[in-house]
Amino acid sequence: MRISDDTIVRLLSEHGKLSDEQFLELRKEQEKTHRPLQSLVISRDIISDKDLTQLYADYADIPFIELNANDVEKPVLDELPERMARQYNAVVFKVEDGTKYLAMEDPDDIQALDFIKKQIGPGYKLYIATKENILQVLENYRGGVAQEIEEVIATQEENAEKQEAVSEEEIAEDSPVAQTVNLILEYAIRAGASDIHIEPREDYLQVRCRIDGVLKEANRLPKTVMNALVSRIKILSNLKIDERRVPQDGRFKVTVAGKKYALRVSTLPISEGEKVVMRILDETNKALTLEELGYWGFSLKSINDALVQPHGMILVTGPTGSGKSTSLFSALTILNQPDVNISTVEDPVEYKIVGANQTQVNPVAGMTFVAGLRALLRQDPNIIMVGEIRDSETANLGVQAALTGHLVFSTLHTNNAATCLPRLLDMGIEPFLIASTVRVVIGQRLVRRLCPVCKELYKPDKAEFESIAEMFGLDKDGQMKHINELEAKATSEGIGSDIGKELSSTHDTITRLYRAKEGGCDECNRVGYTGRMGIYETLANSNAVQKLIVANATSSDIQQQAIKEGMMTMQVDGFIKALRGQTSVEEILRVTRE
Repeated sequence: MRISDDTIVRLLSEHGKLSDEQFLELRKEQEKTHRPLQSLVISRDIISDKDLTQLYADYADIPFIELNANDVEKPVLDELPERMARQYNAVVFKVEDGTKYLAMEDPDDIQALDFIKKQIGPGYKLYIATKENILQVLENYRGGVAQEIEEVIATQEENAEKQEAVSEEEIAEDSPVAQTVNLILEYAIRAGASDIHIEPREDYLQVRCRIDGVLKEANRLPKTVMNALVSRIKILSNLKIDERRVPQDGRFKVTVAGKKYALRVSTLPISEGEKVVMRILDETNKALTLEELGYWGFSLKSINDALVQPHGMILVTGPTGSGKSTSLFSALTILNQPDVNISTVEDPVEYKIVGANQTQVNPVAGMTFVAGLRALLRQDPNIIMVGEIRDSETANLGVQAALTGHLVFSTLHTNNAATCLPRLLDMGIEPFLIASTVRVVIGQRLVRRLCPVCKELYKPDKAEFESIAEMFGLDKDGQMKHINELEAKATSEGIGSDIGKELSSTHDTITRLYRAKEGGCDECNRVGYTGRMGIYETLANSNAVQKLIVANATSSDIQQQAIKEGMMTMQVDGFIKALRGQTSVEEILRVTRE
């Protein structure tokens, strides 16, 4: 929908969304870039596309609607042919008592409305929706992606000849193999997958998707399509097609339902052929706040205190895929101001930060973390982010940067926050340097979030309570009271606000818990969980902790001291979130049990 500049100014000014100063800045930028005001106000976060569409809907006296693609059935969509729906960004989303409910991105387009009226008849009710929302619903014309894959594969099998060579026709843009790759990507993105694994087995090609941290088989393809399929992905990723003996890494982009996705591709020769793993990164995602990521209480305060320091190191630890990059992305976004120079060296660049200088590691060209970090220090940075500290040289440079007035962010692969400090000792960093530079260490894991629609409330019996008490240490003196106080604090900070303010614990026992419903519901694809959230422990480097570091104390001594000072372990943070109905006890134990 194209809204005139004058209307944009009027709408935003009337609703207090645009100051005179912002208006003058926008006009200057418009003179330079020649972009419409509508595009500028959305890109600069003055107002979201959805909010702007709502304001315009009120102004034009057309009802605004936000459609749920899952609720729109294909027979209803078919009231308007797909060609016309895509051409005019319009959908019929409901038919009731002979009235057709029509949503359009641009209901001011009189010519488009006339064409649609001829197709669906006069009995209609008009609504306005955002372009992105309509594009999501338009995907329903496709029907089942899995069925389409089967149809394409069936066509391939009819023409398949068992041969190693791959012809140009097989991997061309409109070939069945290209369609198969597109459908696999589409299925994974629609299912909310973070990774796609294409793995050759003895008799077939297995396609698996990692959804909410758990791998699930999506499809099995005939082994005959393996070489063509891998070659097609290599073409998209700009990799060498004829090189099958060594691993390769690449990247490409796709657009699905109006959203841009970057895919990070890794190939690996295995005994049965070549395995391909693709990491899906949503490029339209905006950074979440620390609160939205699940930080609260002591953890939130410790990080916020560290972020306002002029120099020092902030380290995030956890295994691969535990959300470390997302936490760093959010922290850097908070600090990303026009008067600050943020420079990063990453492998790979997962999240794009507007205004930051992000460098991709390339060992073949000599651009390692060490070389990149050395170069960054000559680029007058205020804030430095090193993707990962892998060796003593990188660790040493990071510490030196923190000592010379820079705020340094990085990640380490350790099991928890406390073991991060001895790990730096192992890398040859002097204890007094660790004590004086490290500001805060964050340990984290990702757990699946209970489906808000079908999660079940239950009261644990005596045997279950005793088992939980033993696993979470609730049988220690005063621990149950401490958990109850933490839950009260979490409730006051909005954790688990969907279940109300009633607590799930007392000073003596647990009164209720939540679990995933067996068989789930339509909303969570029959799994019982939907999406993921973080559980955290944040170790603040206090004077007492610094003394322990200098004295070469063990990680367990450091952890005990940090807990005395208020640190919650990941397990305790997860347990509080389980009491607040956000996840289940089983899920916490799955990721934190030692």
